[in-house]
Amino acid sequence: MQCVQLQSGCVPCTDRHPCVLPQARNCHTRYQEYHRCMAQTGGDEEKCSPFARAYRSLCPTEWIERWNEAREEGRWTGRY
Repeated sequence: MQCVQLQSGCVPCTDRHPCVLPQARNCHTRYQEYHRCMAQTGGDEEKCSPFARAYRSLCPTEWIERWNEAREEGRWTGRY
């Protein structure tokens, strides 16, 4: 399996997110997937940790902080 090597490990390339895609889109999708997983599992950190590792590796800290603030304030436009 091919992957994108990052500081915290390897994020796998998939048909949905091939390694040639701009990482901003991949970052946002992985962030959404993590929160979807948390919603579907009732907040099971262990099951959702692969998604968390992926988005934390791909996304700039500033984006994550801004998105988390928007979620906390009810301004998040995403589904999860």
